[in-house]
Amino acid sequence: MISYSYLKDDRLIAVGLGLTTVGFLFAMRSILEYYRDEAEIKPTPPKTQYITQDTEDSLKIGTLESLLGHYNFSIRDTALKIIAGRAVNDSLVIHELLWGITREDYDERMEALRALAFAMEDKDTFQEPLSVLNTPRAYSALVRSLELCLGDVEHEKLDDPLHDEYYLRDIGERRCLMLISQLVHRYSIKRLAESKFVEKWLAKQPWGDSDEERQNNFAMYMERRKNRISDICYHLRKHQKGKKDLFKAKLISRMNLERRERSDHIKVVLEISMTNEDGDEVTSRTGHVPRVNDQTAEEQRLRRRHREAMVLNDGTHSLGRSDIIEREHDSTS
Repeated sequence: MISYSYLKDDRLIAVGLGLTTVGFLFAMRSILEYYRDEAEIKPTPPKTQYITQDTEDSLKIGTLESLLGHYNFSIRDTALKIIAGRAVNDSLVIHELLWGITREDYDERMEALRALAFAMEDKDTFQEPLSVLNTPRAYSALVRSLELCLGDVEHEKLDDPLHDEYYLRDIGERRCLMLISQLVHRYSIKRLAESKFVEKWLAKQPWGDSDEERQNNFAMYMERRKNRISDICYHLRKHQKGKKDLFKAKLISRMNLERRERSDHIKVVLEISMTNEDGDEVTSRTGHVPRVNDQTAEEQRLRRRHREAMVLNDGTHSLGRSDIIEREHDSTS
């Protein structure tokens, strides 16, 4: 009877209708939002596309020339890398560039040098671009190009210890020296020395009038300068033929040449004497070292068996007997 009276209560009915209305509206809103989101047309993101090797190989020269004039920097850069990669992998193109850097015409020589330097700097396209220049023909062409640069501008005497003239040199000289320095560091100085680099270019620099002035200025240049010329000369002084060429060019004295030749023959001789458990003596050495034997055979055996020593050397001189401090033992022990 009580529950029936509650059902007939108008306030309860109004609350129930209100809750039902709110739930219905919430459900309709959720349904409409769901269908709205499903019906929305979303823009598709651009798909990243990569240029494959087949695509690069299919591009013709005319197409690449048109891409070089494109307004987009990325497209121009990609076209330049493709052209550089083709040049490095084509021996005929490299030979054409090497022939171009030996022309007497300045503009033609600079154009070939600029293209060759760009092709060698593009490491993303070709892993070892310098390998195509590690040939006698390439070294000769670079030295010939440097020789032609001597007549392009007038050089001042290299006698100022505070002024580094390298960055004021002609761009052609600096590009050739850059390529030579990279080749020397990547491979060796041997082929550069064989291409008469010292005779054809380095010796013709304005080092001075007299032999003594040339040697003093060259020594000062090697001590004060930190550029590609001093770096190349440093490697030349470490090479046997390079040292002889520097001496013939009056850039180093005979005393320096002989001193360096003697230093090449310095050898550190190490002798190690040990005694095994059976009492047999085992000696390992790289050369014969005369020693004064002022002890008997038994005393020497005990001395070697109980030897304790410290080696003190601060690195300012080579290791010698005076650096070894030994602990004396009683022969009866």
